[in-house]
Amino acid sequence: MATLIAPPNHSPQEDAESLNKAFQGWGTDERSVIAILGHRNVHQRQQIRRAYEEIFHEDLVKRLESEIRGDFEKAVYRWILEPADRDAVLANVAIRNGMNYHIIVEISCVLSPEELLAVRRAYLNRYKRSLEEDVAAHTSGHLRQLLLGLVTAYRYTGDEINAKLAQSEAEILHEAVKEKKGSQEEAIRVLSTRSKTQLIATFNRYRETHGTSITKKLLDEASDEFQKALYTAIRCINDHVKYYEKVVRNAIKKVGTDEDALTRVVVSRAEKDLKIISEVYYKRNSVLLEHAVAKETSGDYKHFLLTLLGKQE
Repeated sequence: MATLIAPPNHSPQEDAESLNKAFQGWGTDERSVIAILGHRNVHQRQQIRRAYEEIFHEDLVKRLESEIRGDFEKAVYRWILEPADRDAVLANVAIRNGMNYHIIVEISCVLSPEELLAVRRAYLNRYKRSLEEDVAAHTSGHLRQLLLGLVTAYRYTGDEINAKLAQSEAEILHEAVKEKKGSQEEAIRVLSTRSKTQLIATFNRYRETHGTSITKKLLDEASDEFQKALYTAIRCINDHVKYYEKVVRNAIKKVGTDEDALTRVVVSRAEKDLKIISEVYYKRNSVLLEHAVAKETSGDYKHFLLTLLGKQE
């Protein structure tokens, strides 16, 4: 369930002209920018970009970058991009900033096969290198094997479940992930090739057999990057809504809000399931997400996030 409130009928030309007007004068009219772009869906935003270029012979994205600053600029920039292009940018930033593997895992495990393929195409078009090429260049060992398996996966999306397979692969994961005795390559094979439905059945069988979830006490102070990536992959595949709720919770409660993580979730899920994530956040924290966001952010950045959350100040 999305939180975005977009009008069914809009004029891309009128929106483009209103945005251009907001850029005139001594200072940008940020509220007008938010009122327009914060209430347009992905198709409408692309229509506005095309209309703006046709009318003013200028790239709207570049104009926005020159007009607004800081976390607000970063959020608007990511919002105006098409989803596949946005995820390609997020992946590239994650790699350049010291390989924030959890973002690569998140993109690979949450998106549908077609969506992931679109991200890989967008990455190639934008950076003239493949996503897997850059991932491989910045990682090694089991972490490299896992990330390459995930970013190149094209999973079956049907509902069929093989119960015997779930049982046997639950034990493979137990040995490799929990006991750290089994074959890590086998764990990577299971997590990077099976359908999400099959993997959830495997995780459920694990809980039935061992009396606890596979992620319980999976990480400790000695956990390495590979084990952390496994943990993120399992959480994203098993219940991505709960995963995103935790990302937002950690971003907000961190000393000095993690604006990058907060922006990533709000912008990428506003047209998908941000409403459900917000509901899970409230159940977990007894605080409305919009109230938490309003408390921890400020200015135009706050107003823009609240708009995407479907709330008005």
